Amino acid sequence: MPDKSAILYAATINGDGSGTRLSQDDASSRAREDALAWVHLDGRHPDTRRWIETELDYLDPLAVDALLAEETRPRLVEFERGALLILRGVNLNQDAQPEDMVSIRLWVDAHRIVSVQLRTLKAVRDIQDRLDAGTGPTHSGDFVATLSARLFERMEPVMTDLHVALDDVEEEVMDSPSVEARQTIVTLRRQAIIFRRYFAPQRDVVAQLRALDFAWIDVPAKRRLQENLDRITRYLEDLDAIRERAQIVKDELANALADRMNKTLYVLSLVAAIFLPLGFLTGLLGINVGGMPGAASGSAFWIVTGMMAAIGAGQVLFFRLMKWL
Repeated sequence: MPDKSAILYAATINGDGSGTRLSQDDASSRAREDALAWVHLDGRHPDTRRWIETELDYLDPLAVDALLAEETRPRLVEFERGALLILRGVNLNQDAQPEDMVSIRLWVDAHRIVSVQLRTLKAVRDIQDRLDAGTGPTHSGDFVATLSARLFERMEPVMTDLHVALDDVEEEVMDSPSVEARQTIVTLRRQAIIFRRYFAPQRDVVAQLRALDFAWIDVPAKRRLQENLDRITRYLEDLDAIRERAQIVKDELANALADRMNKTLYVLSLVAAIFLPLGFLTGLLGINVGGMPGAASGSAFWIVTGMMAAIGAGQVLFFRLMKWL
């Protein structure tokens, strides 16, 4: 028999919203009975595969491999007796990035639910707490609808944070554009792209799940799945909008920085234009050859200085008249 740590949680689903926790031995026996039971396993435990192959020997090897695969993507595979379901939720664990999404793998049929996790997922804890409180799912279809709803509900704050962060950087670009804002925009676009990569197939999974003809997916469960489908579709639309807004903000930032650079270059060009003739005169008067006018006059320096000041002032006046300055 596997070590107890292979089974993270096990309970019967009593049909009234409550669950009765099971020991390891009870979980193994109830997995073979017709009464609905949920067993939650640690996918990294070395005995998990043996438990699944022993206690759920009717499972297709494809389903077993999918339940324990290191890398997965959201998908749904229908079998004669049940369905293999893989979903992902945002990573809300401590010191983790939300876009590093956590997978939950499930085998679901009318009499048993087997879920496997590689990392902690708070939506699973939510269902456990609800079963303990007597407000949990009542059957397999309700379980799947509740789990997907909790997964999507926990995505809501993350989506809100993305919108708020984009609003902040957009305001920053409008008020005081800086090069540092470019990295923030790139990070937001990257997060939106990663989220969309997982949300899009997850929407397809919920749509396929709603269309299944299993008796345990009743009409109320299908209505809840439709609500979940609408929610994830809205998230996808929001992510598309975030990506487009981020691109627009990035373009505005590039334009603002380019305008700032152009203004700086324009000022430098005007300064160079003012000092170009003055530099020519000082260079001409600085040549060390005989016959330089005023070389023997004590007032020649001040006369030349006044002439150059007059020339500079005349250039500034000319530039203002031409509205170049």
